[in-house]
Amino acid sequence: MIKNLPLQFVILRITNNNKIKKMANDEKIKEMVRQKYSEIALQDKEANACSCCGAGDCSTEVYNMMGEDYTTLDGYNPDADLGLGCGLPTQFAKIKKGDVVIDLGSGAGNDCFIAREETGETGKVIGIDFTPAMIEKARINAEKRGFNNIEFRQGDIENIPATANSADVVVSNCVLNLVPNKKAVFNEIYSVLKVGGHFSISDIVLVGELPQKIQIAAEMYAGCVSGAIQKKDYVGFIEKAGFSNITIQKEKAIIIPDNILKHYLTEEEIEIYKTNLSAIKSITVYAEKQVSCCNVECY
Repeated sequence: MIKNLPLQFVILRITNNNKIKKMANDEKIKEMVRQKYSEIALQDKEANACSCCGAGDCSTEVYNMMGEDYTTLDGYNPDADLGLGCGLPTQFAKIKKGDVVIDLGSGAGNDCFIAREETGETGKVIGIDFTPAMIEKARINAEKRGFNNIEFRQGDIENIPATANSADVVVSNCVLNLVPNKKAVFNEIYSVLKVGGHFSISDIVLVGELPQKIQIAAEMYAGCVSGAIQKKDYVGFIEKAGFSNITIQKEKAIIIPDNILKHYLTEEEIEIYKTNLSAIKSITVYAEKQVSCCNVECY
């Protein structure tokens, strides 16, 4: 019985049990997101863009949700645009000719095709997604255009399938908020970037508290909202991973319309929630992997 065991063993046992439960919950979340985005891969942009990252019913209200307009960017491919982003990370990513670019959560390949236009034929773009249906859709889009320097790999971005110190730039668009272990992702990004490399990531963060009903709603989780964390914690993970020159390149408030909120909140709860319109934000954040003084001879 537990009461007859040494205290250290009891603590270890409780800790291990908690870790096992967390791992099981994380895998459940991943499977839920994988299933949702497999469905989204089969939808068109209109079905996805009119809801919360493809998560719910269309809104008849005029509102500022997640998406940004990609259509004016060189390399834009309408077949690859599913309307699932919450920013334009490639526009801010400072990609140069010949760069190796990795896109985390590449979907149908939208940001990859924009990045290829920037890096040119002498560079390489690697899209990574853990949903087989998205990988298939992206590969078809690349093959249609005869691009031989874009590669799509199936994998989990908590364990990025790329060689360490291989990328000049990492981009991602509204994906990390869906990942349970964000700390692991930023550590992985740091690993795959070359010294002097950088990332530009668009994502959803919180400033203040979301209603519990929204946080626990599975549809909203797959729709980029209730998987989000506090902005200060998000930036904290970036700092702890070792990045420097952390910069918020763009920030905007996300407004969820009433006819989506009504699925999760009462009328009274909606009014209370709307008093804190800045609770959900889209940010595009930039950071660099620089040479550490501990790794070179410094004076």
